[in-house]
Amino acid sequence: MLSLKHRFHGHQSVRRVYRQGRSVRGSLMSLHVLTDDRLQIGKAAVVVSKKVDKSAVKRNRIRRRIYEIVRTHQPQLNKPAGLVFTVYSGEVGTIDAARLEATVLDLLKQAHLLKDGSNR
Repeated sequence: MLSLKHRFHGHQSVRRVYRQGRSVRGSLMSLHVLTDDRLQIGKAAVVVSKKVDKSAVKRNRIRRRIYEIVRTHQPQLNKPAGLVFTVYSGEVGTIDAARLEATVLDLLKQAHLLKDGSNR
């Protein structure tokens, strides 16, 4: 799980990423990115609506899976950035780990946040 210091706290900081950042869309989720020179550490948030799944247990499982992928690939990021993953497909909760990891890494590559040669 991603440590607390690397996660967003409060709605206002996530709102800032939505407002000022740029977005990249995938088939299962989107990624909003805000790169700022003032950021010393990268922060991430995962937004899963009740429309995706009514069960809080399943929504939290989706969050934990994405946080873990971000945690393992954090050293490969170019620079600290604010990342907000917005999940809009319930399929994320049931797909295998390799496909979910490929989806998250693809979004990070589209946002030009991964260092060169960080293909896994």
